[in-house]
Amino acid sequence: MTTSSLNNTHSLKSYSDYYDNFDMASLLKEIFGDHLDDRLNAYLACCGRHVRDGLADKTALVHEDTAGIITRMSFSELDVASAQVANLLQSYGVKVGDQVATMLPRTPELLVIVLATWRLGAVYQPLFTAFGYDSIKYRMDKANTKVVFTNSENRNKFEDLAQQTKMVMVGNQSDNQAWDDDHYNEMVVKQNQTFEPVLLDTDAPFLQMFTSGTVGKAKGVSVPLAALPAFYLYMRYAMDLRASDNYWNMADPGWAYGLYYAITGPLLMGNTTYFNEAAFDANNTRDFIKRHNITNLASSPTAYRMMKSSGVFAASDDSASSDSNNDKLSLRCVNSAGETLNTEVVSWIENHLGCKVCDQYGQTETGMTCCEHHALEHKCPVGSMGMALPGHTLVVIDDNMQVLPDGEQGQLAVVVSQSPAFYFRGYSWNEKQAFVDDYYLTGDVVERHSDGTYWFSGRDDDIITTAGYRVGPTDVENTVLEHEAVAESAAIGVPDEVRGHNIKSYVVLKEGVDASDEIAQQIKDLVRKRLSAHAYPREVEFIDALPKTPSGKIQRFLLRSLSAD
Repeated sequence: MTTSSLNNTHSLKSYSDYYDNFDMASLLKEIFGDHLDDRLNAYLACCGRHVRDGLADKTALVHEDTAGIITRMSFSELDVASAQVANLLQSYGVKVGDQVATMLPRTPELLVIVLATWRLGAVYQPLFTAFGYDSIKYRMDKANTKVVFTNSENRNKFEDLAQQTKMVMVGNQSDNQAWDDDHYNEMVVKQNQTFEPVLLDTDAPFLQMFTSGTVGKAKGVSVPLAALPAFYLYMRYAMDLRASDNYWNMADPGWAYGLYYAITGPLLMGNTTYFNEAAFDANNTRDFIKRHNITNLASSPTAYRMMKSSGVFAASDDSASSDSNNDKLSLRCVNSAGETLNTEVVSWIENHLGCKVCDQYGQTETGMTCCEHHALEHKCPVGSMGMALPGHTLVVIDDNMQVLPDGEQGQLAVVVSQSPAFYFRGYSWNEKQAFVDDYYLTGDVVERHSDGTYWFSGRDDDIITTAGYRVGPTDVENTVLEHEAVAESAAIGVPDEVRGHNIKSYVVLKEGVDASDEIAQQIKDLVRKRLSAHAYPREVEFIDALPKTPSGKIQRFLLRSLSAD
């Protein structure tokens, strides 16, 4: 069946009708039916109720390890395993509200531990596997982490921290010989296979996140159970996740997009989620999509650009390719988050993955709030970050907290009193004031158009002011990317005595392309021609790789520091 015929079999709701008539009580009924208490424990919401309601034998997780070995776990199997780990945690003295962490790759054990933590009424804290000692210590000290589950590859990072925290080793018994830790398998198998979920208030946290901010220490974000309906809204109406989908979110659950929407969201909906333990590789990604007949895919623009530059995906009409002919791809829709998609990548996805891609915006603090919606009918020009997620009221404000008219750049804000699905109430340890009056301030500069779409310009501290003009780095970067020799780009402002700042582009060239003054001039001319005469980069520097957060966001503050040296 072709992509178009798949889409035609599923009628779309009108975005404006659903948004204008949004009702939280109706949404809760849609999610939980007559069992509203299921929302008072995240394990119940994401696993226990599915076992009760006839989905016990449905596959909840498909995991593929680095050797290609596939493991499947049903909701029933997750139910039993999470009960055993919950009993283990209780034996360690973990109580309601305590923090439990993992530093593990995408494994079945990680998912079981998450569910077990929730079942007990404790708070799950992700530790990304690329973190070093300082990042781990900062997060554990802040959260007073009670238990950490890790493996032999990461255990040495906790050498000085194990004195204050219970450590559990996941892996073979031999992995544990060098450390005086409890062994996961040995301890879990001894535990009772039942555990009564602890019901909490919807304000109670179930996830402890930390922002990946570019300035200062990471800020704590305690995600309450009240976030579950917002996660569902995104999965159901922006991603258009259906019961028939094979859904793969490529994001690592050590970060918000993976934890919110590769674990919590799909399981909340009773869907199967897919884990690929292997590190990103374009060939592996293509093969994984084919092998598991993935129909609904989520990832970041960085991943799509890497897929594009690899050349391993055949064009949709490339019938001559016997190895990677796209009739072997089952993709129905693609989702992108983390940074803005440019026109070239959007076109590549449509032509090489054979389906529509929707760009979607969110934050660790808020989850996704502004989206192109696969399951709601609305017009959304390429380059837009979409329209407000139902249940959220968004505005653009100036420095005086006044709402700006369409067409003017300002800070994106959420109107809290008019956003029934909005759940963020402030940083965990009050590290920063996030609210002014009735507004949550995102710190992102955007522009609203008359059609209701929002257009991203950049973080407030990334905006470049040159000769009195405010220039969003994203606009410059996307235009530079249109040059055929460019793989990645980042734009910053560098001080200039006359203009205040000049625009400088850092450019990563495609493999096999050598840097030259000629290419640098072509890039300048392209941006001057395609964007504007005041917004072109007066400096172009070629660089081997851009500094990024582990979630793939460009760290422009590091480039500003590099430029100042």
